[in-house]
Amino acid sequence: MKNVLILSSSPRKGGNTDLLCDAFAKGAKEAGNKVTKIRVADKKIGYCTACYACKKTGKCVIKDDAAAIFKKMMAADVIVFGAPAYFYSCPAQLKALFDRSVVIYPNLINKQYYYLLVQADENKEMFAGTIKSLDGFLDCYEGSKLKGMVAAPGFYEKGTIKDSKYITQAYKFGLKVK
Repeated sequence: MKNVLILSSSPRKGGNTDLLCDAFAKGAKEAGNKVTKIRVADKKIGYCTACYACKKTGKCVIKDDAAAIFKKMMAADVIVFGAPAYFYSCPAQLKALFDRSVVIYPNLINKQYYYLLVQADENKEMFAGTIKSLDGFLDCYEGSKLKGMVAAPGFYEKGTIKDSKYITQAYKFGLKVK
């Protein structure tokens, strides 16, 4: 059994990204894993001020939900980033969490990752910036391994992804987590 943490970063609850995350979670649970899903947009996460107090104390001076999320990330074997593409990048909610992870740097090691991506544009090549922003995070932590990605283009209206092949792909990736 693995400890799976899903970070859904869309501010749209029940939207297309959330539905992909739920499908992955269903598969991972059926495979016998412990699954926790956090809607990042529902959490209070302040912006890093680059004060670097964390380098001296091991704790961030900003008192919000980030510390609890980092604790779950450290305990996870598998981390899933659910992200809609916003202007060819990941949403600000997720980026703020990435920036704040300096407090746990370089200790988030040997994790497996999955990306669940959605964008309105139908051109799959437009995912490149979003993928690069997520890969940049993985590149900072030793032993990070991208195990799979669902990149669903052409979905804008809430819930339109529900009966698509991408929901099935996310579910199947969840089933593979062992």
